[in-house]
Amino acid sequence: MLHLSRPQLALRTLAALLVAGGAPTPLAAQRSAPDSAVSAPVSDLRYEVTVDGAALAMRRLRVTTSFTVSGPAPVVLSLPAWTPGAYEISNFANRVIGFGATQGGAALRWDKLDFDSWRVRPSAAGRVTLSFEFLADTLDNAMAWTRPDFALFNGTNLFLYPEGRSKDFAATVVLRTETGFRVATSMPGAGSAHTYRAANYHDLVDMPVFVGRFDLDSATISGKTVRYVTYPVGSVTGSARSQAWDQMKRIIPVEALVFGEVPWDSYSLLQIADSSYGGYSGLEHASSHVDIVSPAFVGSEFQPSLYAHEIFHAWNVKRLRPAEMVPYEYDRPQPTPWLWVSEGITDYYADLAEVRGGVIDATGFYALTSGKMAEIENTTPFALEDASVNTWVHPRDGTEYSYYPKGSLAGLLLDIQIRDASDNRASLDQVMREIYHTTYKGGRGFTYADFWGAVRRAANGRSFEDFARRYVDGREPYPWPEALRTIGLRFERDSVPRLGITTSGNPTGAVQVTDVAPGGAGALAGVRTGDLLVRVGDIEVSDPNFGVKFRAAYAGRAGGVALPIIVRRGAENVTLSGRLVYAPGPPHITEDPDAPARAVRLRNGILRGMVDR
Repeated sequence: MLHLSRPQLALRTLAALLVAGGAPTPLAAQRSAPDSAVSAPVSDLRYEVTVDGAALAMRRLRVTTSFTVSGPAPVVLSLPAWTPGAYEISNFANRVIGFGATQGGAALRWDKLDFDSWRVRPSAAGRVTLSFEFLADTLDNAMAWTRPDFALFNGTNLFLYPEGRSKDFAATVVLRTETGFRVATSMPGAGSAHTYRAANYHDLVDMPVFVGRFDLDSATISGKTVRYVTYPVGSVTGSARSQAWDQMKRIIPVEALVFGEVPWDSYSLLQIADSSYGGYSGLEHASSHVDIVSPAFVGSEFQPSLYAHEIFHAWNVKRLRPAEMVPYEYDRPQPTPWLWVSEGITDYYADLAEVRGGVIDATGFYALTSGKMAEIENTTPFALEDASVNTWVHPRDGTEYSYYPKGSLAGLLLDIQIRDASDNRASLDQVMREIYHTTYKGGRGFTYADFWGAVRRAANGRSFEDFARRYVDGREPYPWPEALRTIGLRFERDSVPRLGITTSGNPTGAVQVTDVAPGGAGALAGVRTGDLLVRVGDIEVSDPNFGVKFRAAYAGRAGGVALPIIVRRGAENVTLSGRLVYAPGPPHITEDPDAPARAVRLRNGILRGMVDR
């Protein structure tokens, strides 16, 4: 084989072009030509998705996109790079396989204009069809995923849009699938079986789809239809299903009261339970959401919190949205400093929905709040605005998603101060309702002036500039003892035994010391980073219930009693002479039995969603 160096190749190419009678056009120039920057107009868009046994066996979805053109001008079609709500670039184009374009049965010329865009050159006016397969093997709320009897996909995964053109175009979606397979989606039907219609591209890609075999039932809640769709068949049955319905019937009405309306005609809760998935997650849409959970999650204490969080997003995020994210742009990140409101305050209202709806009692609400306080105490100090912006790059400093709990706590702190300033005549509910009606209903996103202006008006004119500077743009710890006293609560800590040792598993399965905190029992005994921790007192560290057993064994013992710590150092076990050390434990909240009547009134206002008139 003849190998040419780059200079030789360039000279031969140039010579060939000159013989042909023309000067070369650099590839970069071809790809950035003015006629390529914006797609030629297209109309009558139609998407067909095939989900049959053959496609599912390959873990692929077959997709065609057809449209009408008025002439041979180049058409540029793009796939989104991300799904709103999942604040990360996913590059769905990298899952496209076998792209092709035809017109009248003949193949058309096409090329990649950029990483997520295809430029197609029609031969004449008429109908053009694009086709590809999409690799659907990723179990993620924002992705496409298949099993032999099931598929999940999002519109952002599959549906191309004309680059540089308005996204205000209507489109038809046709699903071709196996006999006996069902379809669940919030997309409106278009008259024929498995045929749907969306009024614009934003709606089109905001309606995830389940296809296959799954359980589905429905109920009327707050005057609107709610569907509960669960895969696989039998994953949520009997009392677990009844419990889930009870939770939704309690949560949705109290969330609707915050904004004064139910914004959907019907709502679909779409859930996958799969043993390969660790934990639980949800992704919101305007009239549905997708949860992916471990089977152990079903019926757990975390279930109503997830449901409440994602359903509240139908108001806060899918409609009430920061100005930086209106409209959605699908080809690039859209960072905003307001995710602490979009996600964090949503999480606050998820807790409120549980207690206001009677899913949990006041003690349960205090426990949820205390847990968030402890989580933030154990996180590197950060500003809420910074964390909101940083989520797009997934920082490794432990703050990747910390705007959820800290933003939730900021919501509680704002609610307390608003109720205090207004003598419980207004609340954070009023703020959310005001900016929902003035900005979302006004066709725009909210700004700094909108949010803090609504807070100031609710709080009887009190300025919150200092609050924003210290607790949102700044990194100061929240003033919990004082703030909670305002609503008749106590901020307390118990003294707990403190080892002060951080560990991780090593490749041999041993428990290795990775950090030793000053002042803890480990440091005072002489434990070193790199030691393998074997036993503390009589309790084997390898015991999965070590923490529970340690606290049970030593809680209540006097500080300073002997606490032998055995480590493996090098080739031998070493017994270190330790002493029991106590330290302040995580925060917890309790009601003050001597709280003034006004404080109790403010507290009850938060817990019950009430204000005084």
